[in-house]
Amino acid sequence: MTMKVAEKLATYGDYVKTPEGAAYQLINGELIMAAAPGIRHQEVAANIFNKLSPFVRKHKLGKVFHAPTDVYFSNHETFQPDILFIETKRLNIIEEERINGAPDVVFEILSPTTGYYDLAHKKNVYESSRVKEYWVVDPREETIELFENKSKKFVSLVKLTTRGTIHSKLIAGFSLKLENVFEGI
Repeated sequence: MTMKVAEKLATYGDYVKTPEGAAYQLINGELIMAAAPGIRHQEVAANIFNKLSPFVRKHKLGKVFHAPTDVYFSNHETFQPDILFIETKRLNIIEEERINGAPDVVFEILSPTTGYYDLAHKKNVYESSRVKEYWVVDPREETIELFENKSKKFVSLVKLTTRGTIHSKLIAGFSLKLENVFEGI
């Protein structure tokens, strides 16, 4: 009779031992390494960050970070969202080495290597951890979908597929024009 021994789940302790600068995330107790994002992905991320960060700074709403910034959810879940926002009243979750807990808003830009995780497991963790808004940006299809967290369940508020403007409910006054997110690409 043989008995299968369960694989040991990787922990945050294992994660911090990975080489600095290596593109690892700790997803469901597994160290996942992805190649650097493609140029299109980086341009989309820059377009969003360059609109969001000055807006948040000007209105003193909180802080904006971009990848690679570690966000610790649990001993088996540490992600690097493409862009994240933390409200002023919750800045205490920012530590020297990581964000300790759920950001208020997460932007994930889909890519071939991480899209599955962004739309499945990571989305579930964001949802149960009470990320208040989840923006899913698809550079290939040039779409943006905005989810709002209602009682630990994401509800799609809007999905832009051609043109239009998407408005944050949480970041008062902030909006993105779809064509500006994908401009210059």
